[in-house]
Amino acid sequence: MARLGSPLSFHSAVWDTCSMASTQPLRRTTTEGDVQTQDAVETKKPWNVIVWNDPVTPMTVVVVIFKKIFGYSNNKCTQLMLAVHHEGRALVWSGHRERAESYCVKLQVSGLQSTIEQDA
Repeated sequence: MARLGSPLSFHSAVWDTCSMASTQPLRRTTTEGDVQTQDAVETKKPWNVIVWNDPVTPMTVVVVIFKKIFGYSNNKCTQLMLAVHHEGRALVWSGHRERAESYCVKLQVSGLQSTIEQDA
């Protein structure tokens, strides 16, 4: 089993970038008093859902939980489960904070140890 301090496995990450950028008008005033308006895009950092290894939950159960919660394929669920098992943790989803919190709670209710963290 891997230690908890093992690096993340980014090859198995799933990124939800829908609505991650927001467009807000930016107003600037010139010395002549004219107002110039331009659109600026502000990108927010995504939130990552991390699943931690535990010695209790069988690997097959973890695969079923991932499939049920995220709707991933069996192959993707197996890859994520193996990353959790070998590396001690795995990034299983990334996106908006509210959705990340929802997934984290669903994983915890299903018996898996999970947390969220903002992408660096």
